[in-house]
Amino acid sequence: MPHKKTAYSILELAVVGQDIPHHIVFENSAELAKTAEDLGYKRFWLAEHHNMVSIASSATTVLMGHIAGKTNSIRVGSGGIMLPNHSPLIVAEQFGTLGTLYPGRIDMGLGRAPGTDQVTAHAIRSDRMNSVHKFPHEIDEIQQYFKNQRATKKVRATVAEGVDVPVYILGSSTDSAHVAAEKGLPYVFASHFAPAQLFQAMEIYYREFQPSEYLEKPYSIAGINIIAADSYAEAERISTSSLRMMVGVLTGNLDYLQKPEDMSPELTEIRNHPQLSRMLQYAFVGDRERIKKDTEDFIKQTGVDEVIVASHIYHQEDRLKSYRIFSEIMQELNEGS
Repeated sequence: MPHKKTAYSILELAVVGQDIPHHIVFENSAELAKTAEDLGYKRFWLAEHHNMVSIASSATTVLMGHIAGKTNSIRVGSGGIMLPNHSPLIVAEQFGTLGTLYPGRIDMGLGRAPGTDQVTAHAIRSDRMNSVHKFPHEIDEIQQYFKNQRATKKVRATVAEGVDVPVYILGSSTDSAHVAAEKGLPYVFASHFAPAQLFQAMEIYYREFQPSEYLEKPYSIAGINIIAADSYAEAERISTSSLRMMVGVLTGNLDYLQKPEDMSPELTEIRNHPQLSRMLQYAFVGDRERIKKDTEDFIKQTGVDEVIVASHIYHQEDRLKSYRIFSEIMQELNEGS
């Protein structure tokens, strides 16, 4: 059993299914957040992606406000804001506003990837590569805007001053681990789609961690994909939607999330392709027992403080059920710790 209690959270991309309009997608996200709150999930984070027909979480802070307004206690955050796309001042103002409206409930996850293709990234901000190199400095800049002692500064984010919005560093490689450790901030690794450097990054983070005014000791979160159902056959069937979406990402042939279908020999072959199977190393599909074993092994191997779960499931009722099963599994694991 895990030696400590492990928090569990949700990473929501507001995935757009075939024949599902955006307003229903957003309603479904809010319903999931309310359900997650009842099921003991710690936080509900929204990703930032652009120019993808299958993902509607592009205006991340707007959607965060919508979700926070529909819930009461669950933490709502960004997983993450892709900082090179944005001005640090605007980020501080937006999160300062959210933190004032929903005190003690807003998280700011920051990453440096574009969250899109290079052409779209250029359309968002033509000088973004300068910002990529200034990522550590721009984190400092945002944190300064939240300080109370800004009255003498020429540039202020007055709505952010004195507001409590913790910063989390997101990453999918070892670069971000050095940044999180040096700044003494919590670290979130995107092992749900980029598992290759997970252990190396975590080792760097723990070894190099410097206590800060924000955090006394390291705090780590890692991403996993979960598709849980009453039987393995049903979970496998539901997973065909996600599998085809992943193939679209790898081939650049992006499409809406498709309705599930029976697992075919062709799809099984695609799933076993080395590139895809590496990417899906921490995509756990199955019934309660199988998901419990895979999750317990993952927590034991990584020692993370928290897991954050993504699930690309077409039907809302299947998605809610999967997250319900996972919360029951986590409660069982935590009771046994």
